[in-house]
Amino acid sequence: MRPRVAYFPDSFHEVNGVAHTSRNFVAYAQRHELPFLCVRAGSRTNLIDQQGNLSTLELPRSELAVGMEKDLAFDPLFWRHADIIEDELHRFRPDILHMTGPSELGMFAAYFAWKLQIPLVASWHTNVHEYAAKRIGWLTSMMPTEMVAPTEVQVEAGSLGLAMRFYALAKVLFAPNTELCDMLAKATGRRCHLMQRGVDTTLFAPGHRTDHKPGEPFVLGYVGRLSREKNVALLPLVERELATAGISARFLIVGHGVDEDALRKELPAAEFPGVLRGLALSQAYANMDLLVFPSHTDTFGNVVLEALASGVPAIVTPDGGPKYIVRDAASGEPETGVITGDSGFASAIASILRDPERLAAMRTAARAYALDCSWDAVFDRVYQAYEPILPMR
Repeated sequence: MRPRVAYFPDSFHEVNGVAHTSRNFVAYAQRHELPFLCVRAGSRTNLIDQQGNLSTLELPRSELAVGMEKDLAFDPLFWRHADIIEDELHRFRPDILHMTGPSELGMFAAYFAWKLQIPLVASWHTNVHEYAAKRIGWLTSMMPTEMVAPTEVQVEAGSLGLAMRFYALAKVLFAPNTELCDMLAKATGRRCHLMQRGVDTTLFAPGHRTDHKPGEPFVLGYVGRLSREKNVALLPLVERELATAGISARFLIVGHGVDEDALRKELPAAEFPGVLRGLALSQAYANMDLLVFPSHTDTFGNVVLEALASGVPAIVTPDGGPKYIVRDAASGEPETGVITGDSGFASAIASILRDPERLAAMRTAARAYALDCSWDAVFDRVYQAYEPILPMR
């Protein structure tokens, strides 16, 4: 008998990796008719919805919620929903509580796991410590230059320590790559399992590409949040270096964020369609020649996998999760992209764009790699990891 899972995601309706994974987790449970309760924040007031074995409790944030991004917030008054959440947990009778991070929802999951004596598991989706260090510009801008780096290091270390104490409350942990799993296991003493990401290879496919006319500039794509922690400031530098090298290319930048206005000024020839979904997003991917993803903080990189499924090779950094998706020339496997430091992005892009045969081979290899990824395989492994901690039923 499959366990009854109550899932408390940090994010669900937003445009980010946690939300994307959460929506696919709910879809997996519904597809396999599993008893599943999703407790999440949203715009619909106290929505309790049941569709077969799937239950949803959606709760609004208050007007005092603190905005952390265009579509992300933390509500210090979210505790007003405690009674309705507890009532729904009593009705649903979960065997497992699964949280995704130290948000209001994660705090509720940890609290009710303790109160109701239900096993708690936690998945790590966001490098909150690195984000915290990069979001204190308002403070470091007032400091002497020599104090900026040490302050950021201290903030990152302190944030990581607090996060590890929170995650240690769980009996089993999940992370999207082996590097993070090792870090979590060492810091918390808990067993950590891989919870990677899947991709819809029907939605994201090379067939959505429209033919480019000869002589048109190459299309370099970026998909994601437009903010400092994604290292988007590198994109204008890359464009200038490519122009100096005689490469005609323009950027297609999909997403939104606090740095959008600055990027528009630095990249006047770029296209900014905003946040795209569905067919519009799949067409945007397919019409790229390369995905340029300079983030150092991503734990996995959903957009990288979506690009590969669309037959688009990716240029990524050697930090975070994307390096585990991309196969470069040194891997000994068919090449699906390049892993390089910031200073190597422009030269890597130029090398590929100057070699049509190499680019064509990389496009084929990228698609082949993505075809081996599926959401069912990801969540089947998650349910297998639940088994050892399930209470006697």
